[in-house]
Amino acid sequence: MKAVTWQGRRNIQVGAVPDPRVQSPTDAVVRLTSTAICGSDLHLYEVLAPWMDRGDVLGHEGMGVVEEVGSAVASVRPGSRVVIPFNVACGSCPMCAVGLFSQCETTQQRQQGTGGALLGYSRLYGSLPGAQAERVRVPYADAGLIPVGQTLPDERYLFLSDILPTAWQAVTYADVGEGGTLVVVGLGPVGQLAGRVGKRRGARVFGIEPVPERRAMAARHGVEAVDVGAAGIEAIRDATDGRGPDAVIDAVGMEAHGAPVAALAQRAAGMLPAPLGRLASRTIGLDRTTALRTAVELVRRGGTLSLSGVYGGAITPVPMRQLFDKQIQVRMGQCNVRRWTDDLLPLVEEPDDPLGVSDLTTHRLPLEEAPAAYAMFQHKTDGCVKVVLQPTAS
Repeated sequence: MKAVTWQGRRNIQVGAVPDPRVQSPTDAVVRLTSTAICGSDLHLYEVLAPWMDRGDVLGHEGMGVVEEVGSAVASVRPGSRVVIPFNVACGSCPMCAVGLFSQCETTQQRQQGTGGALLGYSRLYGSLPGAQAERVRVPYADAGLIPVGQTLPDERYLFLSDILPTAWQAVTYADVGEGGTLVVVGLGPVGQLAGRVGKRRGARVFGIEPVPERRAMAARHGVEAVDVGAAGIEAIRDATDGRGPDAVIDAVGMEAHGAPVAALAQRAAGMLPAPLGRLASRTIGLDRTTALRTAVELVRRGGTLSLSGVYGGAITPVPMRQLFDKQIQVRMGQCNVRRWTDDLLPLVEEPDDPLGVSDLTTHRLPLEEAPAAYAMFQHKTDGCVKVVLQPTAS
């Protein structure tokens, strides 16, 4: 079958890989009808290169049709239309039982000191083949796969795999109620959806984003979007009586703009031979913290900081004095996709599309165009916000 594979730093290729097969009674094999490129995939494209192996199949946002199931799978059958969460979780361990599917004790990567396994996400999370392919094997299918209806188009459901529950969790962690104020730093796909979720919950939502097309998209959904820089920050302060918003979501993470020293360190680590690069990541790894520092500076005293952007640095400097002095609550973590499915599935199926999931994808391309799509998404050219790839299974 064809799949999107990692061949080196900034080197993505589409080629033939072995077809997946059922390896365990709890597995399912799904034929992909739609798959997407996530902002987290861009970390693998460059910064997390030391954790990748040549030929790794990328991707963790997908949906399609079940082709084969193991003998223990009961919730889906061949022909079922499903969304594939990026978490690989057993559904029954103590962590899963309290809704922390990203910390599943059955699939935790203890040798790496990381949480539960993820589809298509490097040695750090299990080296499982991902969903930017014609087919994918899904372990623990009963616990993971989300059965969906047959009539609505894929893009009403696809983002249940990652970015919609990630945005929902970010707003939930921000804990802003009716009449509160929320700022979203970064209006990429997760930031766009977080703004819409915040609006639905009755908050006044601001967004900070340097790309005009992304600000325009957010504005269509009621987000008051401003450019980065002092003028935008000051406008938000003025709108919140000088004290700042009740909560800020950092939807950017480790590759924020405006941190040249950290960016150089990231590039240097990514260019080292893999064993040395992994050692550097574990011991001297840095994140670009421009978005994080903006969030800490902006949020009101006693407010909440919610991190949905991915961070991975070992010695990333955090402004602890400011966090402590301002009495800021900080909540973060990998999204627990299945925890939020029951809340979100009815919303994406509502006829009026209240979260606007149909207004997010800017580029729909065949799987074969993935290399160009990755470059376009990373550089934010051609108004790119979200790319959906369409495999044509043979």
